[in-house]
Amino acid sequence: MSAPLFLVESLPTGSSFTLDGPEGHHAATVQRLRAGEVLILADGRGGTARAEVVAVGKGSVDVVLRELSREAAADPRLVVVQGIAKGDRGELAVQAMTEVGVDEIVPWAASRSVAQWRGDRGFKARDKWAATAREAAKQARRAWLPLVAGEPDCSTRQVAARTAGAAAAFVLHEEVTERLTTAALPESGEVVLIVGPEGGVSDAELDAFREAGALPVRLGRSVLRTSTAGVAALSVLSARLGRW
Repeated sequence: MSAPLFLVESLPTGSSFTLDGPEGHHAATVQRLRAGEVLILADGRGGTARAEVVAVGKGSVDVVLRELSREAAADPRLVVVQGIAKGDRGELAVQAMTEVGVDEIVPWAASRSVAQWRGDRGFKARDKWAATAREAAKQARRAWLPLVAGEPDCSTRQVAARTAGAAAAFVLHEEVTERLTTAALPESGEVVLIVGPEGGVSDAELDAFREAGALPVRLGRSVLRTSTAGVAALSVLSARLGRW
C-alpha cells in the first residue's frame, strides 16, 4: 500500500518537521503511524515530500524529510461545471471526480436544479464540496488539490462566459449524436465539461452554451446520473489526453 498523504500549508524547508494540528492528529491517532513508517507531505500546489516518522506524540508526528519533488500543473486543465444536485449526490460527484483527476469544479445553479444554494446556505454547501475534494485528494495521493470555484450558485450566464474563454467545452446530453470519445481536443488550455443536474440541461441552457462555443456530446447509450456522468466523462478525457 502506498504511503499516506497529509496536507500542509507549505513544504518544510529544513530536514525535520513536526506534523501537528488536524493532520497530525489523524496521522498519530487515527492512522496510528509508528517510527520508521513513511508518509507524504503535500502543499496541494504540486509540491510533495516523502518523509520518515521518527517519533509519535499526542496528536503529532515528528518526521525527517527524505525526498522533495514537484509536479507540474496539468495541461490541458480539466474543469467540470457540475449542476447542483439534491441530497448527497453532488458530494458523491465531487469525491469521485477528484479521485479521477478533475482540476476545478464549478457549482452551477441550473434551471432544473432541485436544491437551491442561496445566501449563507450556498457558502456552507460550497465549503462542504471543497472539504470533500480535499479529503478525496488525500485518498488519491494527489499533489494538486482541485479548486472548487465560482459563486456558490454560478448562473448559466456566468457558465456561458467561462465556456466562451475555454480552449474546448462540452455539454453532456443524451439526445445528441456527437460522442466525447471522438470530439476534437486541444493540446493545451482549459477544457470545460458541463454536467446537468437530475433533470438534465434545458433547451434554453443548451442553446446558451452552444452560442458560447460548447459542443453537446454524449458518452454512450446509457443515461447516467448526475453523480456519475462527470466521472465517466473525465475518465474518457483522461485516457485521451494521456493522463492515464
